[in-house]
Amino acid sequence: MLSEIHGGYVKTETHGSITTIEFFHPSGNSLPSRLLQEIAHAIHGAGNESDTRVIVLCSGGGSSFCAGASFKELSTITTLEQGQKFFSGFALVINAMRTCPKFIVARVHGKAVGGGVGLIAAADYAIGVQGADIKLSELSIGIGPFVVGPVIEKRIGFSAFSHLAIDSTMWRNADWAKRKGLYAEVHETVSGMDESISRLTNALTHASPLATRELKQSFWKGCEHWDTYLAEKAEISGRLILSEFSRKAVANLVKA
Repeated sequence: MLSEIHGGYVKTETHGSITTIEFFHPSGNSLPSRLLQEIAHAIHGAGNESDTRVIVLCSGGGSSFCAGASFKELSTITTLEQGQKFFSGFALVINAMRTCPKFIVARVHGKAVGGGVGLIAAADYAIGVQGADIKLSELSIGIGPFVVGPVIEKRIGFSAFSHLAIDSTMWRNADWAKRKGLYAEVHETVSGMDESISRLTNALTHASPLATRELKQSFWKGCEHWDTYLAEKAEISGRLILSEFSRKAVANLVKA
């Protein structure tokens, strides 16, 4: 299944009980709201598909894994309602990943910023490659990683998350991310990464679906309130993006 969205796409393919969900956008795999909705829909659909045993989430192109929020779309937001709706898209994807009864393996072939780090953290298992560095840039544009913050903090802990959130202009390399627990594995080459993903996902196709569901629920215990909690966080980001500081920062980024 292929869904084209304003020059980007979400593509879903299933082979041998492994469903791959690939997203792409020409602006560094950034995430406009329509793309976020399509990713969440694809995850929900694969999670309910009996033929699917495991999901691989990846992005297209040869550069970054995900550049985070679409600055072009952020520049068009003029009301709190619009802002909250946009940032709720990240909540939609995170909650779809959280409640999906299948394990989700993230294939991270390049750098990730902001919401892209949130997608990695929301995966049940992430495998990256050298060069798959990460950064939370939100504070530098006058907002903060409010929606993705809870899942990143859950994955790597409060200390590491706060360091990323505060030093919003500094890249942390893939080895740093692995030490903090964001990546389960980091490989020297893309081929090595893909070989490991193939090994793991094929093994998971033979796991008990009932045991997988129960284990995943145990991993996410305590997050049952996130449907409303992340919506509240989206309201904060939606309000801050309207500030003069943010509007100027985003405008400069769009021009760059």
